Amino acid sequence: MYSIGIDAGSVATKGVIFDGEKIEHVIIPTGWSPKTASEEVLKQLLVKSNIKKEDVERIIGTGYGRISMPFVDKAITEITCHAKGAHYLNKKVRTILDIGGQDSKVINIDENGNITDFLMNDKCAAGTGRFLQVMANVLGKDVSELDDLTNNARPEAITSMCTVFAESEVISLLAKGIPKENIASGIMHSIASRGVSLLERINILDDVAFTGGVARSDVIGRIINDKISKTIYKPPNSQIVGALGAAVIGYRELL
Repeated sequence: MYSIGIDAGSVATKGVIFDGEKIEHVIIPTGWSPKTASEEVLKQLLVKSNIKKEDVERIIGTGYGRISMPFVDKAITEITCHAKGAHYLNKKVRTILDIGGQDSKVINIDENGNITDFLMNDKCAAGTGRFLQVMANVLGKDVSELDDLTNNARPEAITSMCTVFAESEVISLLAKGIPKENIASGIMHSIASRGVSLLERINILDDVAFTGGVARSDVIGRIINDKISKTIYKPPNSQIVGALGAAVIGYRELL
């Protein structure tokens, strides 16, 4: 018995196929069409798992592109799917900080993975994956290089809250001869601080899960951990939590 969850985000589309125990996943860039990306993820999941579409009994869509998936049985909000995905991976989790490509969210859940409270910031890209990508481009680096670049560097304060103004600020700092390492460290601290600010607007419960593409940064995770003085749980693949939650929901509907 198979269930598939597909999370079409602004930057990446993630898919998970779930049989109650085993998990296979696929991640590809969303590009200009969430519909096309979702169809490609479904195709790749079937090939990777060596099964046919008719063998899949439930397909759940989530993410901002969930309305663009004509093949799904149901579309569910990413808040609900992230809650179920984080709970499946770690039953101790009660608060989730998810920082994706263009939004960030904080979710509190109960012992069954049901939502008890949440906050979402989708009005500004500051502190999101898009913000991190823009800053990395200005520094002439790939996002994956930023953790190593910031090693033991003194953070240079990034004061601008807007992505456009922060980009100009970083360019100005580079022109003044500020080391890239210090600027990169400042960018990481800025993103972490925005995440903590969102967390502080809700009652932070133990344990705290850090999910989303930005959670791939160990440096940002450590900074957040230090600021909130709570242990941060990072899933093995932080990007697929929403898709996993969708697949888990679909599977449980079949029982």
